[in-house]
Amino acid sequence: MSVQEYLDKHALSRKIEDAVNAAVRAKTPDPVLFISNHMKKSVPSMITKVKARQILDSRGIPTVEVDLYTNKGMFRASAPSGASSGMYEAIELRDGDKGTYLGNGVSRAVRNVNEKISEALIGMDPTLQSQIDQAMIDLDRTEKKESQLVFTRPLLHFSNLFLPLRESAFWEFFFQSELGANAILAVSMAACKAGAAEKEVPLYKHIAVLSGNTNLSLPIPAFTLISGGKYAANFLPVKQIMILPIGARQFEEALQMGSETYHHLKAVISKKYGTDGCSVGEDGGFAPSITSIREGLDLVKEAIGRTGYSEKLKIAIDVDATEFCIGTKYDLDFKSPNKSDQNFKSGEDMINIYKELCSDYPIVSIEDPFDKEDWEHAKHFSNLGICQVVGDDLLMSNTKRIERAVEESACNALLLKVSAIDS
Repeated sequence: MSVQEYLDKHALSRKIEDAVNAAVRAKTPDPVLFISNHMKKSVPSMITKVKARQILDSRGIPTVEVDLYTNKGMFRASAPSGASSGMYEAIELRDGDKGTYLGNGVSRAVRNVNEKISEALIGMDPTLQSQIDQAMIDLDRTEKKESQLVFTRPLLHFSNLFLPLRESAFWEFFFQSELGANAILAVSMAACKAGAAEKEVPLYKHIAVLSGNTNLSLPIPAFTLISGGKYAANFLPVKQIMILPIGARQFEEALQMGSETYHHLKAVISKKYGTDGCSVGEDGGFAPSITSIREGLDLVKEAIGRTGYSEKLKIAIDVDATEFCIGTKYDLDFKSPNKSDQNFKSGEDMINIYKELCSDYPIVSIEDPFDKEDWEHAKHFSNLGICQVVGDDLLMSNTKRIERAVEESACNALLLKVSAIDS
């Protein structure tokens, strides 16, 4: 297309004239800046460039970062990558070269963005999220010659959570990808930011429109205070003990409450275990030398008591029970070098433990209280209605498992990993 053809197609002469007239009417002190901004709004935005690179995430592991350019600016996003993943989750594309980043490099995924995805998306309207996602789906299908794609469009209806994942939600399409779920997700997220900028609305509002969700509420942040499980060098079997500032009126207040409690806990641990007890686990929680859940909960309870927020702070536990499930038993002593049969618990035993803990401590949420395949005990415990029961390993962000959990009431909340959704 020639320059004249482009000018004629987009009626730029008329738009420039309108911009000049608008500047005159506004009596602006800087006509050039005014006209420039006016033209940016009048000319439809399109994707002009997509550039990916390899970066390191918070754990020092490579992931994909993407810069997506439109005539409104540059928009950046990086693919999240959890420490744990399940067999039913979407597949990241890793290089597999053990001599480079221990096989975790993502240069192939980066190359797919720069050489294939970029070419497919240039010229597209960033507000048309579903079309952008579909273009990448089609490109991946072409790469594989045959598609394994099954669209993920369930209605997820848990207590306090309703997520209709409609056609334009950017997390809709994850599958076992030839291009790499990490490559596709990073591009999709960057495009989503560009779409929000084009509409001149906050990102959350743009996503809400795309997902068909008009009932918005600000989420309550969860603060990891104590780390355990395989993520910390102590003998605490559960993965995390967290706090939820449910009494905060604003997010700023919730952040303050979380920060203050964290530092009060540091003082509590330092006094009882010395400064060595203030080392942290992989996810940032303190990892004192404790051996039981109650010991950790007592520390958190004392820290909460020091804050003055006792009525506003509640406790959540991520048990990550799959990590210490052996057959049908749960080994609460799995990290101890001197194991005995004393701490092997049945599913019923675990239910009784959780009931007692919820009675003795202000626990309102328990994540993955049972093994990922222990549906019966998950269903039983969830139906007791004692607390929020969160599915992570149980669900694996997999639509078929989510549908089963809804049908069987195996949990009443889910951990949604946009980097892991698979069909």
